[in-house]
Amino acid sequence: MTSDAAPVDTAEAPGWLRNVVFFLSGQTASLLGSMLVQYAVFWYLTITYESGLIMTLAAVFGFLPQAIVSIFGGVWADRHNRKFLIMGADAAIAATTLGLALIMLTGYDDLWLVFLALAIRSAGAGIQMPAVSALIPQITPTRHLMRINGLNGSIQSAMALLAPAAAGAIYAWASAATGGTAASLVPIFFIDVVTAVIGIGLLALIPVRAVRRAEGAPTAYFADLVDGVRYIAHHAFVRWLLIVFAIIFLLTVAPSNLTPLMLVRSFDAGEQQNVVNLAVLEVAFSVGMTLGGVVVATFFARRSRIGLIVVSSLVFGGLSVGLGLSPNVWVFFGFMFLVGLAVPFFSTPSMTLLQETVEPERQGRVFGFVGIVMAVAMPIGMVFFGPLADRVPIETLLVAAGVLTFIVIGLAVTVPAGRRAIIAARAASRAPDPATGAVVVQAAMGETSGADDRGGDRAGDSGERA
Repeated sequence: MTSDAAPVDTAEAPGWLRNVVFFLSGQTASLLGSMLVQYAVFWYLTITYESGLIMTLAAVFGFLPQAIVSIFGGVWADRHNRKFLIMGADAAIAATTLGLALIMLTGYDDLWLVFLALAIRSAGAGIQMPAVSALIPQITPTRHLMRINGLNGSIQSAMALLAPAAAGAIYAWASAATGGTAASLVPIFFIDVVTAVIGIGLLALIPVRAVRRAEGAPTAYFADLVDGVRYIAHHAFVRWLLIVFAIIFLLTVAPSNLTPLMLVRSFDAGEQQNVVNLAVLEVAFSVGMTLGGVVVATFFARRSRIGLIVVSSLVFGGLSVGLGLSPNVWVFFGFMFLVGLAVPFFSTPSMTLLQETVEPERQGRVFGFVGIVMAVAMPIGMVFFGPLADRVPIETLLVAAGVLTFIVIGLAVTVPAGRRAIIAARAASRAPDPATGAVVVQAAMGETSGADDRGGDRAGDSGERA
């Protein structure tokens, strides 16, 4: 770490709101392009192949590279300037997407090329995700974190309202012009390049310096990596929260990726109407996310983070059962709206809780592991549910996944570690900054970070003073 690195200042520094607005605006623009690509690619694969195996491969290529890169991305986010990491990842993805679009224009559109596009974008997310998650608390005062995270979710969800409709219109037009080949993805690839440039430009306007690590912390790259692994291994609260993440992504997010396939199979309305129905499905989800984000930011900003996480996890189980039992397409759309509504009640407090309870100099690595858990759990879930979807009705899989979610989340909150985690999260809600929150959580869990003996002694001393 260079000597000119600046510490994180959780006070309300002049211009913090301007920086947050520029940052969120740039990320939202970049996300719009990514959403267009995501919808179009998955719709293309769903309509063209109608195969659970193909959807499984799409999930593996779309998430596994993120898990691998996140191992290093979290360390980079703690060692280097997070702003430049985000800009570099965006630029690399945009350049690669542009290259793929130009290749497809020549008529070369083998399936492996689509999977390559998903893999490259996933690798970029492995760098971006921990850097973005760690940068938000770096430029936002602690007491505004829940509100800013909720607002961020609402803005992105509102943008997501535009993405399915725009993706559907562009994809339908391009598909008609190209005969439904992979070349129909080219216009959306070009749009993604433009939105990435906008995101990079806005982020360039924000002054961000690297985070100064605690005195005496190791400076070698692999020492940082080992320190991050040790921190997770010895931090009972973070470990428990990562388990909850894994449960939700295995039993809720993975099978929900099969809902487009269920829509096409169970409520088939012809190719053109299927594109419309797929867009309506995503719009219903996005409307729900938008409203949920607004409600969280407006009415639940000061509510118990851990309470929202537990309740929303159980709600996901019930909604999965509802999706599987939907008697017609409109009820199906309604349950998808409710799923979207519930998402911010899980994602916003989860991210905020980690931002509030992990030391700033370790947040990059912790969010890197969050990315690993999410990125690994998704393909693992799809490896199980995807091939089954070619043998068992997707409705049955959704109902079974919902019931399992109830059981596993119930066990997670009733075991001793779960009960201690709930107590620790409530205690940390009164901490004035992430460093103090980390001490409070570790004291409530009865453990230290385990990073080093001196750090543990400091945590214990601080806990006594608190």
